[in-house]
Amino acid sequence: MEDDERGDGDELIADYVDCLMSLDTNSRSCQNDALILEGAPDDVDDDAAAAAAAAAEQDVMRDFAPGDGDGDGDADAENDPKEPVLGMTFESDEAAKMFYNEYARWLGFPFRVGRSRRSKGMEEVVIMKRFVCSREGAHKKKQPSTSGEATSKRERASMREGCNAMMEVVRDKDHWVVSKLEKAHNHSLGIGTRYGYLRARGLPDVSNKIAAMGSDGTASLRQNFLGETGDGQGLLDYLKKKQANDPRCSHAIQVDKNGCLMNVFWADSRAKEAYRHFGDAVTFDTSYKKTKYMMPFVTFSGVNHHLQTVIFGCAFLMEETESSFSWLFETWLAAMGGKAPGSLVTDQNRAMKAAIGKVFPDTCHRFCKWYILSRTKQKLGHAYSEHPDLRDEIESCVIESETISTFETSWMSILEKYDLRKHAWLQAIYNIRQKWVPLYMMGTFFAEISPTQKLETMNDFYKKYFNTKTTLEVFLNQFDSTMTSRYENEAQADIDTRLNEATTRTASPIEKQAASTYTKAVFSRFQEEFTESLGYIIQKTEEGRVSKFSITKDEDDPSDTFCVTYNASSKMAKCSCKYFKFSGILCRHILGVFIIVDPRTLPPDYFLKRWTRNARHDELLEDNSNNHKDATCQSITSRYNVLCADAIRCADKGSASKAVYKAAKDILQKAYEEIIAYERNPGRGLQRDAININEDITIDDTMNDQSLPDFWTKDYIKGIWHQKCKEPKIF
Repeated sequence: MEDDERGDGDELIADYVDCLMSLDTNSRSCQNDALILEGAPDDVDDDAAAAAAAAAEQDVMRDFAPGDGDGDGDADAENDPKEPVLGMTFESDEAAKMFYNEYARWLGFPFRVGRSRRSKGMEEVVIMKRFVCSREGAHKKKQPSTSGEATSKRERASMREGCNAMMEVVRDKDHWVVSKLEKAHNHSLGIGTRYGYLRARGLPDVSNKIAAMGSDGTASLRQNFLGETGDGQGLLDYLKKKQANDPRCSHAIQVDKNGCLMNVFWADSRAKEAYRHFGDAVTFDTSYKKTKYMMPFVTFSGVNHHLQTVIFGCAFLMEETESSFSWLFETWLAAMGGKAPGSLVTDQNRAMKAAIGKVFPDTCHRFCKWYILSRTKQKLGHAYSEHPDLRDEIESCVIESETISTFETSWMSILEKYDLRKHAWLQAIYNIRQKWVPLYMMGTFFAEISPTQKLETMNDFYKKYFNTKTTLEVFLNQFDSTMTSRYENEAQADIDTRLNEATTRTASPIEKQAASTYTKAVFSRFQEEFTESLGYIIQKTEEGRVSKFSITKDEDDPSDTFCVTYNASSKMAKCSCKYFKFSGILCRHILGVFIIVDPRTLPPDYFLKRWTRNARHDELLEDNSNNHKDATCQSITSRYNVLCADAIRCADKGSASKAVYKAAKDILQKAYEEIIAYERNPGRGLQRDAININEDITIDDTMNDQSLPDFWTKDYIKGIWHQKCKEPKIF
């Protein structure tokens, strides 16, 4: 046997963090996936299997419990956890941890994992865990330095004062049993209510924080984080600087009744532009929960035409209540021009789900499959260690199944194979499979062109750049640097796509058409579908103007047979797999039919602009030719916003290369001079077409068509300039 105990050097940090984390409340309510535990309390009733299944159903949906911050005293009473007793059993050590977390939170004392024990051998499976009050043990003072070097570190207070309260659980075959228990504390307990969210950042000593928790503990803790002793002023200065450098940057701050910062949101012009092009499918990233000491930083993100992650807005979310989520979603939606996304992917959270239903009633909301699979790994830790292939089989079932019937059959087969039919967690997530398994939502666009596609989440950023000593200022600066790097990566991918032709595998004109239309990243995925289409058996089942085809991979296995309907007059097709609606590129089944019926080219409607190399290409006048006539542009602010949008598009395209930049500068300078001239003499605008329409524009002779994007040719630049002269009110 081996004991895993904390080192003396980490003692104060452990006390500090455990205190803060176990006093987690209101803001994170039962939804705390990354602090003390990965889940919420499970009141397991071992006397009835049905009760256990119901408890797990509650566990999988535990983040849908309303926050206590709503002041629902009755709800609090209903959630009162039962007392721990010797012999109590749990499904896993995590379930025991969840239970003790709720028990400790309710009584008002912080706790930590005091000791764990692993078995000897190759696996080294955890067989014992002891949860102790954070005041357990005695503080060990460090010996003064004997090296003669002066030390300026002050003596920090310790929470430890010999409290013996604890609960120990040991593994007994397939469950965990409470083997030791001590409920008495040798100190007074805190207030038995849930306090606001707190991160281990820029705060006073632990003893001061505990004393500061009065009846309004939430406000006190939040003020410490972003108030006088925190980085609140630094955040405000950061937002002011962004606004000064980027007039189209939007930001909003929500404060509580005491004037303390609660939630902060911002989105710059690039985020808004990205949303305009790629905001049809959005992910609300709350992966900060996976990092215990991470700031409560959330992002709205999506995927661009190079399959790269793009950000649509950021926020610090101090509370995870329905009202906070509603405020954030409404603020973000307003910043994005009121256009809601078609689909939204989030983690599990009941307060969030309720807010989404109110703010985005027409948006298809789905739980992240990777989040569910990650939780499943935690829930099945023991089973995974006993059956190394189990994890791959479950993930394959979810990710690789091509039809709902195949998924459900495979799922049941796995439960039978590993005797997991009565596993409460698996039963629970299967019961809500329509909420997270993509196969059940193939009729909605999610911009997922590969079953294994994963967006680069902020968790990757946290792991690379963040630690417990990172200040808010450093964090924000590093985030901005990372965003700049992403913009550069997108620009580089644009250049690579335009200058380097994609390699085709066949002589098919369809493949060549796709190679010249899509970006290289998207074409690579299309090419996989196209190549796979050659291996399917296609049979026509119905003749006529609208014909039907049966497509299957294996004649002996009809379970994955798909039906394609083809309209000869419109040259459009539909497949029962609905992959095109879900991803935006054609499936292998439709491609197989097109190769048979019309092997030349695909209809333009099958090339979603958001996946093409011209995804960000806008004809300024095409989008805004009527904007100056709209009632919305009757105010100075509205006209300013429209012109800023035009200017941002010019800047976005004009920065593509040095040659384009020089041309854009000349064009904008001439446009500015024309605006000034018109302002001084409005009547001159009546003759402006005659004056400018034939004016030549000086373009550097070193510019050639290869140095410019497809649409930035010399003739195009001149055309834009001449068009601009016809619309003096737009530019």
